[in-house]
Amino acid sequence: MSVPDISPRQAWEALRADPDAVLVDVRTDAEWNFVGLPDLTDVDKRPVLIPWQLYPSMQVNGAFAEHLHKAGVTPLSKVYYLCRSGARSLAAGQAAQAAGFPHAFNVADGFEGPPDGDGHRGTIAGWKASGLPWRQR
Repeated sequence: MSVPDISPRQAWEALRADPDAVLVDVRTDAEWNFVGLPDLTDVDKRPVLIPWQLYPSMQVNGAFAEHLHKAGVTPLSKVYYLCRSGARSLAAGQAAQAAGFPHAFNVADGFEGPPDGDGHRGTIAGWKASGLPWRQR
């Protein structure tokens, strides 16, 4: 199996269209607190917050699949994984598939996307740059 990349806009539309679809934000507590979160209020949902790596050591979260289960994610759920730029979310989606969650999608470019010419994220690609709803925690 592979985890297909989809755009942030496609993820938003899927979350809107499918009442059982889930957005799992795999960034760290620090990123959620200081950078912001997708705001899914308009689709009557909340992002599921499960770090793929644990801050500050950045060790992979060995209980990731267990946390998915605890959050109510099921093997039937279509799950859209989001990180800062699309790398950690891809790894999380692959691990989730291996743990029995086959419907994994990677939100390409993540929440902030790649850095622009000035080294700033969130301006050229990703959830924020796509104009999708987000908020500070």
